[in-house]
Amino acid sequence: MIRHRRLAALFCLVAALGLGGCNSVQPPGKAGGGQQGTKPAKKPNVVFVLTDDLSWNLIAHMPQVLGMQREGLTFDNFLMADSLCCTSRATIFTGRYPHNTGVRTNFPPDGGYEVFKAKGGEQASFAPLLQKAGYRTALLGKYMNGYRPHDTHGGTRPYVPPGWNDWYVTGNGYPEYNYNLNENGRLVHYGGRPQDYLTDVLANKGLEVIKKAHGSSQPFFMEISTFAPHGPFVPAPRHAGEFPALRAPRSPSFNEADIRDKPSWLRSHAPLRRPGVDRIDAGFRDRVRMVQSVDEMIGRIRTTLKQLGLDRDTYVVFGSDNGFHMGEHRLAGGKMTAFDADIRVPYVVVGPRVPPGHRVGEPAQNTDLAPTFLELGGVGPAPATDGRSLVPFLRGAEPSEWRETALVEHVKPPPSPADPDRQDSAPGAPTTYNALRNDELLYVEYANGEREYYDRRRDPHELNNIVGTLPEQRRRHLSDLLYALTHCTGESCTAAGRSR
Repeated sequence: MIRHRRLAALFCLVAALGLGGCNSVQPPGKAGGGQQGTKPAKKPNVVFVLTDDLSWNLIAHMPQVLGMQREGLTFDNFLMADSLCCTSRATIFTGRYPHNTGVRTNFPPDGGYEVFKAKGGEQASFAPLLQKAGYRTALLGKYMNGYRPHDTHGGTRPYVPPGWNDWYVTGNGYPEYNYNLNENGRLVHYGGRPQDYLTDVLANKGLEVIKKAHGSSQPFFMEISTFAPHGPFVPAPRHAGEFPALRAPRSPSFNEADIRDKPSWLRSHAPLRRPGVDRIDAGFRDRVRMVQSVDEMIGRIRTTLKQLGLDRDTYVVFGSDNGFHMGEHRLAGGKMTAFDADIRVPYVVVGPRVPPGHRVGEPAQNTDLAPTFLELGGVGPAPATDGRSLVPFLRGAEPSEWRETALVEHVKPPPSPADPDRQDSAPGAPTTYNALRNDELLYVEYANGEREYYDRRRDPHELNNIVGTLPEQRRRHLSDLLYALTHCTGESCTAAGRSR
């Protein structure tokens, strides 16, 4: 029944893109005599802007994204299955939870690009399926941690993974300068000139991809994956002096006064003192400065789509691979926790039939992006897909039997000097855990046996761990639900997620 509803919804979307109302298009085998010989509507284009470590508190400083919120749809509870770059990206590409992708950290033996490739992640990605469905596909910017643009993987030229027609990707773009791009199998070096600033280079190349697609009958999917605003927080020169008095937001959890109820990994943190708070404020200013170039890129992309007449057939999706804490719960700067600062990220969509100014409160996850892109392209998800398509939300509808509870899972990575997120594997970082998150609660189980429970309706800033007050039956239910989700695959993830 669900499959038939999805198929009907897809044909309704196709109708909206050029063939009239929902009743004017029927699934194959159901068409009336008057529909025979009708030329199918062009599939929609998709532009996906994926940022790195972008947190909700940066959106107030991004006027283009604020404009997208007014004109489109915002997911208020978009939750990462793991707040770590490589694991999140593996989930985004495949629609599978980390326990099913096998990518648990940024580097081997438990993660990184080589593990993603060895476990068939490239073939399981949405890109080959979209390409097979007639899309021209492009990836620009960041791919997976551990990817090296010069590697040939047994070939004669720098390797381009399957499923991508256009490939402008680098490995270490965190400093924003002095990097190599694999440009469709040709290695190109960019230096330290202002025009080599990586986010701007990606913006320019993205516009080239859009212009090349203009006039073609072939739809396109383009992902621009910036390294901004990931550390070391290098803004474009034109933005380096902006926001001189800005401070990191002082939410109720900032430099939390009493952490005696927190797990042992966090209880060791002393209160933040003046030098540490000053560093947090300086880092936040530079993060705000960094996202100005991202925001400008979004504006240029949307302006170009409109000038070329492509905006009516194009979805623009903006989001992040994970959040980032800066001062919350006495944590100086990083991610990987189950707190909202790290797992809850902005996702905003504009495009055909997307209701303006609409907000979705249901829990969405990065598992849902691949099936969404595939449904927009007329492709059904693979049986192993753990997420569900967000397309009904994009039309202002509520899908039946949507999840009520999201899974968050994290394996603490071993220390590595090559890891750009090495601060999160140091002593005092969260240990391995699994967690449940919905609008009522955050429940966390650590590998060492410790537990956390926050009543999010009374305590949205997750200040008071009241796990000790839970009735045994309730605690057992949450633990059983968490076990079911951490062992689910495909449809069983949907079924388990409907519980609270």
